[in-house]
Amino acid sequence: MHITKSPVKGLFWPLIKLCEYWGTYYPASLVKIRYFFRFGRFPNLKNPQDLNEKILWLKLYSDTSEWSKLADKYGVREYISNIGLSNILVPLLGVWDKADDINFDKLPNELIFKGSHDHTLVVNDLKVWDMDKLRSKLQSWLNEKNVGALSGEPHYRHIKQRIVAERLLPIPSGQESIVDYKFWCINGSVKFIWTCSNRVGDHTDVMTYDTNWQMHPEYSIFTSNYRKGVGLPRPDNLDEMIAVAEKLSEKFPILRVDLYSIEEKTYFGEMTFTSLGGMMDFYTQEFLNLLGNEADISMVERIH
Repeated sequence: MHITKSPVKGLFWPLIKLCEYWGTYYPASLVKIRYFFRFGRFPNLKNPQDLNEKILWLKLYSDTSEWSKLADKYGVREYISNIGLSNILVPLLGVWDKADDINFDKLPNELIFKGSHDHTLVVNDLKVWDMDKLRSKLQSWLNEKNVGALSGEPHYRHIKQRIVAERLLPIPSGQESIVDYKFWCINGSVKFIWTCSNRVGDHTDVMTYDTNWQMHPEYSIFTSNYRKGVGLPRPDNLDEMIAVAEKLSEKFPILRVDLYSIEEKTYFGEMTFTSLGGMMDFYTQEFLNLLGNEADISMVERIH
């Protein structure tokens, strides 16, 4: 996440820069401290047990070079095409190394901009934007330094920063936003689906489902940001989405695959290896233990 200097943040700027340095060169130490402040205890990284701890262990100690390629919102497209799933890719409108190279006149009025490493910007009406301000905003994404350092996610450092534009998928009838289906895959098998719907600002309705589309509200900690959602209808293409998620995750012990369903067609969102940096506090400990117990990382080589 990009941090800009404000009067309040300016007071903490030396601390922020120190944490960036710490996260770049000593990520394990930073992760332990951040985890303690969030959960009131240190993570068990010697013998990780729950889902958060195993994600932390993987990101700190295993080979994450492939993560860098697949967390890249542009680079992942080649991988998906190479494994025969190009049909799930959202149509690409353009990719640029510099915001000055974007010709807005050649873009449709509705689209979504993404930073290859982070950020999304939904544009519902390009004509109402001040193009200089839009260009400046997009360039600011590319100007970010020490990406992933504050969250102790080293694999983000190796993503080439680019601006990507894709076609904007339509919002389903009756929803305030597109429904995000997040498939939790453990050792190549989908265990649960977490849905995010009716997004407005920082607020979203959430619910956890099993693969039979039974709701499990007991696995979530609901807040003002993560509100308890009403039951969504079972997607007609759920079986296809599960098959896609399992194909994408077959090489990884823990992976969250984000997909969309638009008029019964499956679209790719992203592959997430470190959901909330491995410090998810919106799931109950029961859920974290359940998936953590199933995730087998015993065959993963420690290289750090």
